[in-house]
Amino acid sequence: MNNVFVYCEIEDGQVVDVSQELLTKGRGLATKLGCKLEAVAIGFQLNGIEKQIFPYGVDNLYVADDKRLRYYTTLPHSAIVEKLFREQKPQVALLGASSVGRDLGPRISSALHSGLTADCTSLMIGDHTDVKTKKEYKNLLYQIRPAFGGNIIATIVNPECRPQMATVREGVMKKEILDANYKGEVVNLKVSDYVRDEDFVVEIINREMEKSKVDLKGARIIVAGGYGMGSKENFQLLYKLADILGGEVGASRAATDAGFIEDERQIGQTGVTVRPNLYIACGISGQIQHRAGMSESAQIISINTDPDAPMNSIADYVINGDVMDVIPKLIQYYKKNTK
Repeated sequence: MNNVFVYCEIEDGQVVDVSQELLTKGRGLATKLGCKLEAVAIGFQLNGIEKQIFPYGVDNLYVADDKRLRYYTTLPHSAIVEKLFREQKPQVALLGASSVGRDLGPRISSALHSGLTADCTSLMIGDHTDVKTKKEYKNLLYQIRPAFGGNIIATIVNPECRPQMATVREGVMKKEILDANYKGEVVNLKVSDYVRDEDFVVEIINREMEKSKVDLKGARIIVAGGYGMGSKENFQLLYKLADILGGEVGASRAATDAGFIEDERQIGQTGVTVRPNLYIACGISGQIQHRAGMSESAQIISINTDPDAPMNSIADYVINGDVMDVIPKLIQYYKKNTK
């Protein structure tokens, strides 16, 4: 088996964030394994796309450029990736856990009989010994993700089948350019060698896309509320505090499930992953499902009546008190002292 492969999603001529995050992680894995990092980009008018990809440390970029591939459709994309993987035999393959990756990944892994771990929160290289056979395996991909509703952290390995495949949600990995001048090799694929005309039986005539008005990922300050806020009306205090601080309002799943706030503001394992400069957790117990989406915040303030709340264990500052007493005081203070 050969190298580490990353499937790059392209949207309007841009490599999407989750793919750039996976390129960063893939570079680290490839270095650990002593192999190359490779990527595949499929779309239309991709001239120069390598300028967005090589800086992350990519050694080989396979490009499939065809007008019919402008938008993602299942059959041609899966045909190209499946045949490319059969040819190049990667030992690790990574995809974003987006609507595209969640459609493409299982199809590829099923066709190659390789298996796939979805929604990983961490990826590492390590060794494994089979409990029954005592057989030792070196340099496997540890595919780490919460399981059983987030009550445990599972480490999954695939000793025998290749590639070892995983999908990762956007925001879980850090995006970091290795070298702005890094040079790799572009390999232009002859699309007709990889797809059949019948693979284009589905044609996308028009797309209507509406971007979310909530930008939790880009927010430097997030004021997040949990079930402990008590009601939808009480969440208005968080909006006031966030407005004064120039931040966004987020929430735990318990709060969104209770109808206190809309789902698009949910942070955590089944929501958005964020890394703000300041995260103020208000009435959030801090179960592992929520912490998976915000634990890498630069600074965390926890406001909770429970001194033993799990959130307090990762917080830089803990305020033991009722959110309905503490938050109005914060609003009053920041109004007075914020320019």
